[in-house]
Amino acid sequence: MRVAIATFGCKVNQYDSEIMRENLEEKGFALVPFSEAADIYMINTCTVTGKTDFQARQMVRRAHRNNPDAKIVVTGCYAQAAPEDLKKIPGVSLVIGNHEKWEIGTLLSESEKIPSSGIMVTPIGEELFFPEKKIKKFSAKTRFFLKIQDGCNACCSYCIVPHVRGKSRSMTPKTVLDFLSTIGSSGYKEAVLTGIHLGAYGLDLSPQTSLLNLLQKIEKQMSVPRVRLSSIEPNEINQELIDFLADSTIFCPHLHLPLQSGDNTILRKMNRPYSALNFHSLVLRLKNAIKDLAIGADVIVGFPGEGNEEFSQTLRLLEELPITYLHVFPFSPRKGTTAFSFPNKVKGDAVKTRSEILRRLSKKKRESFYRSYLNKKLPILIEARRHRKTGLLKGLSRNYLSVLIEGSDNLMNQEITVRITSVEGEEIKGEIAQ
Repeated sequence: MRVAIATFGCKVNQYDSEIMRENLEEKGFALVPFSEAADIYMINTCTVTGKTDFQARQMVRRAHRNNPDAKIVVTGCYAQAAPEDLKKIPGVSLVIGNHEKWEIGTLLSESEKIPSSGIMVTPIGEELFFPEKKIKKFSAKTRFFLKIQDGCNACCSYCIVPHVRGKSRSMTPKTVLDFLSTIGSSGYKEAVLTGIHLGAYGLDLSPQTSLLNLLQKIEKQMSVPRVRLSSIEPNEINQELIDFLADSTIFCPHLHLPLQSGDNTILRKMNRPYSALNFHSLVLRLKNAIKDLAIGADVIVGFPGEGNEEFSQTLRLLEELPITYLHVFPFSPRKGTTAFSFPNKVKGDAVKTRSEILRRLSKKKRESFYRSYLNKKLPILIEARRHRKTGLLKGLSRNYLSVLIEGSDNLMNQEITVRITSVEGEEIKGEIAQ
C-alpha cells in the first residue's frame, strides 16, 4: 500500500515523521509524495497556533479530495490536543496521539488493534518514552535533524506544548554519539540538534547530565564536520556554554533565542524566567565572544495586556541589539493554557500593525547582516537540490547565510569556500573563491 506523509511545525516534528516513515517501510508500505495518489494519507500536525490547526484541517480536506477512498490518518500535537474535533472531519479514518504514533506501521498493518472510535490518544503528561531507533536515511541529503530531547517542564502561560508533548525527556549521550557517528559515516556534513526544550537536555537522565556536557563529548568525537543547535532558552545559556561555543571548531555560530517580549511586565505574565535586561546582556556577551555569530529571535505580538508602551519596549530592545533576524508570531490563544482566559485582549488591527513593524525591522537587520559579508570569503555547505527559481546551486554558511552560486552537481554535499559578490534584498550570490 502507498502512504503519503505531510508534516507541519518544528524540526522535532520532521524528525518524528522520519521515524514513522522508516517504521512504515519496515512493515512493507511504499512511501510516495503527498501530491501523488496514495492509499493512506498521514498528516503529522502542529498546534502551536490557530493557524497551524487551520493548515492541518486544510491538508486533510485536500487529501480527501485527492482520493475520497483513501484512509486519512492524523497524528502529532493537534491530534493529541483535539482528537474528537479532527475525527469529525470528513475522510479522517484514524487519529493517533504522540505516544501511539511510534507504532504506526503495526497499527496500519494490524487494523484489529484500532478501536471502533478511530481515536487512539492516551494522556501524555507522564510520558517517559524516548524513541532511540536509528533513522537510516533522512529526507534531506546534506543536513540531518537529530532530536535529542522532547517535552517541556516549563509553564509559559501561552504555550500548549507541554500539554501535548509531555515532560522533558532526553536521548542518552551514548545514543546521541552513536547516532552522530552513523550520520557522519553516511556522508552527512551537518547535524542539527533539535528538541522542544533543548536547554533541559539530560536533566531527566540517571546519572544526570547537561547540554554542555553532551556538546563537549560531541566536539571530542568529531563525527560530523558541522553541528548546529536549534532554539535554546536565553536563561539556559551561561558563560561556560558561551566560552565553549566560542572555541568550538564544529559548532556553527548560529543561535536562535525565544525572546517573546522585550517588556518586563509582559514577560512576567508569560511566566518567562528572565528580564529584558538579562536578554540584552546575553546578546551582547554572545556577539562579543563568538566570531561571525548570527542570532535569531522569536517574538510574540499582541499578548493580552500588551499596550503601545509595552510594544515600544520590545521594539526599542530589538532595535538596539545586534539581532540578525526575527520570527514574529501574533498571539494565538490556546485552549488549556493559562493565557487563554487572560483579559485585555489586543485588537486584531493593532496586532497586524505591530507584526508588520517587527517584520520590517527583521528585514532591515537581515539585509544589513548579509551586506556585511559583501566581498568576503566564507565556507558554505552545498545542498543536494538546486535552487528552484534560478537553477543555481544553493549553499548554507555556518552562520546561516543562504548563498547561490554557479557550479556543477559534483559540488553537492561539499563544504566549499565562496566569495560573496552581491546582496539584493534577501538574495545572496557568490562565486567559488580562488
